[in-house]
Amino acid sequence: MGRNIDVERANRVSVEDEGVELVERKGIGHPDSIADGIAESVSRKLCQEYLDRYGAILHHNTDETQIVAGRSSPGFGGGEVIDPIYILLTGRATNRVGDDQFPANRIALKAARGYLKENMRNLDLEGDVVVDSRLGEGSADLKTVFDEKESIHKANDTSFGVAHAPFSDAEAIVLDTERSVCEWRGKDLKEVGEDVKVMGLRRGDEIRLTVAAALVSPLIDDVDHYRSVVEELGGRVVDNALKQTEREVSVLVNTADSYADSSLYLTVTGTSAEMGDDGSVGRGNRSNGLITPNRPMSMEATSGKNPVSHVGKIYNLLSGEIASDIADSVEGVREVYVRILSQIGESIDNPQTANAQLVLEEGYSLDDVKSKVEATVDIWLDDVTQITDMVVRDELSTF
Repeated sequence: MGRNIDVERANRVSVEDEGVELVERKGIGHPDSIADGIAESVSRKLCQEYLDRYGAILHHNTDETQIVAGRSSPGFGGGEVIDPIYILLTGRATNRVGDDQFPANRIALKAARGYLKENMRNLDLEGDVVVDSRLGEGSADLKTVFDEKESIHKANDTSFGVAHAPFSDAEAIVLDTERSVCEWRGKDLKEVGEDVKVMGLRRGDEIRLTVAAALVSPLIDDVDHYRSVVEELGGRVVDNALKQTEREVSVLVNTADSYADSSLYLTVTGTSAEMGDDGSVGRGNRSNGLITPNRPMSMEATSGKNPVSHVGKIYNLLSGEIASDIADSVEGVREVYVRILSQIGESIDNPQTANAQLVLEEGYSLDDVKSKVEATVDIWLDDVTQITDMVVRDELSTF
């Protein structure tokens, strides 16, 4: 019996033809992104440990990570964290397999601290942050583990994943802006922290980027130094964006600053989590790295969910891979929107529907592309477990 693959023309114009488009990305140091990054890092480390010890990924979900803001006192040339950021790792993890005790919380703590060390270079892990793990308990018997090694798992929920491709000019620029700032930060713009949020507005053929960048107070000498960094950052963002589009581009950086009052976006550690901004998994970027209100989106939190049976994770990532594949390989497709809906208890390679909605190039009909799109969707569903493998190998981003 064939799979439930539905291909149709989208009842909409291309996003590029809409008058107004909004796009947002929360950078890796935003409290919501910190929660996403830690949750995914913990899940990935648990997966690796389960595989090493038992040959299979056991049940876990770490998608409830919470960031509770601290309190700080930044100042030119210094500053300090008064009350540390509190990070709570919650969720579920199998910690008993037969008579074997599995150290889920210890592994989670090590993974979380490792993620912070790698990605938050100005955060003192000894004094600026407290990490606490309270993963709920779960158990499995050895026979179940053995039986599941070769099987395609059944969906643990009735849920859907959504994705689109290709990115619009505005989407590509917003995503690349934050990633480029990460590169500059690692070279010669060290005063910029990891908490960088980029909001894009395209109105017709004009793109405006509003960048909120937390600057690191111990690396900023005075107001003039602060202003020079802001101006340097804005200039680089404009130049970088103009390489990717023929549209007009303008950039605003730290628009809430008041130089007259010395009210500036200064942080001690490079993240607003040190002073007043909490964070939670799933409140920020979708699995494609963006927040795109002009496009269909799933509100499912992707980071931290297990990559074996949790369709809230698998189908969002799978939809993205399918959409990109179709956009890259099927001639005549201008835009594609992919939606995949599971049925709880059914194999994840057999969704209720795998729906592809197409915006076609002028001169192409649905008959010209339908069979190729169906084949592409079917190939991915036939090897759906590769999504799990890609997640474990850290080849897919979830935020």
